[in-house]
Amino acid sequence: MNTYVELVKEYPIFSAMIQFAVLGTLGDIFSKWMQQGKIYKPYNVSIVILKMLEWAIIAVTIKYAFVGFQGFVDGLVSHNLLPELGKFGRAFSISVTMNLQYGLFLVIFHRFLDNLIAKQNNWKNIDKGMLSLVWFWIPAHTITFMLDKPYQIGLAAIWSVVLGFILGYYNREAKISN
Repeated sequence: MNTYVELVKEYPIFSAMIQFAVLGTLGDIFSKWMQQGKIYKPYNVSIVILKMLEWAIIAVTIKYAFVGFQGFVDGLVSHNLLPELGKFGRAFSISVTMNLQYGLFLVIFHRFLDNLIAKQNNWKNIDKGMLSLVWFWIPAHTITFMLDKPYQIGLAAIWSVVLGFILGYYNREAKISN
């Protein structure tokens, strides 16, 4: 664990890019597997590389948002615009403010990049992506922001795999019922 923490502290942006490139892409692959109900090769190698690049780009914005919104909430507290917050209250406040502001941008930006990679213009169900900010990301990031800083981006990347499973399963169920 010490090597991981040292790497994250020494190279915060690069380590975020690597973690999301691997885990975010894995979440995309798991989602496709769940939708089809079987393990298969959902993307060719060039698409996997593009997806990894997509997730690396997204990781940079996530890392800046994590740092920025922690400072934002701390600033609100220091200016008496929020009360003094305990560990959970601070984590929840960061998660809510980040997901309801930056999160909306991220959902749109992520779909835009997905569309570029797929060479399509699919904005179908973007509202479901935005709703995931409330039912998934606010609770998930509340837990994330309760961790020490070096572990936060890693857990956020793991959450992207979890959400891939959930959305893949949900989309599979929706296809079966039609």
